[in-house]
Amino acid sequence: MELWDVYDENRVKTGRTIIRGEEMQQGDYHMVVHVCIFGSDGKMLIQQRQPFKEGWSGKWDVTVGGSAVSGDTSRNAAVREVKEEIGLDIDLDGVRPVMTVNFERGFDDYYIIEQDADIDSLTLQPEEVKAVKWADYDEICAMIDSGEFIPYEKEMIGLLFRFRHHTGTIRK
Repeated sequence: MELWDVYDENRVKTGRTIIRGEEMQQGDYHMVVHVCIFGSDGKMLIQQRQPFKEGWSGKWDVTVGGSAVSGDTSRNAAVREVKEEIGLDIDLDGVRPVMTVNFERGFDDYYIIEQDADIDSLTLQPEEVKAVKWADYDEICAMIDSGEFIPYEKEMIGLLFRFRHHTGTIRK
């Protein structure tokens, strides 16, 4: 059972929690995080969701994403999700998301890391991730067009690629 903290529209914790999957009340929101890892060659590490995973089954997505659990800060959730989904340790101390996108029931925080990760040494979470690979902007857009990638707006993907050199991005 996964518990989420409930936030109000101003992103203030309400003091309540909800079990993942339960219907949220009007005016309740939860926090989601995404981490986009870029290599020094400018390609993004992307993951393919397992075909049996609920929501966007079998589709490709940005490097890592997931809901914050009760007690998580945005940074803690991002670090935890990267470790859980691809087995990579990252340090986000002092780093803020490059952007937050509001969606109907929550807040999506996006972090960007520039790091040359060896995909053969990653440990993929079998319940979540089927495969990973490096892809450039044009390849991701073609995958969106073909229906292989979660249908993000291409402009959003473009922002992520442009923000990889934005202040606050981790470079190793």
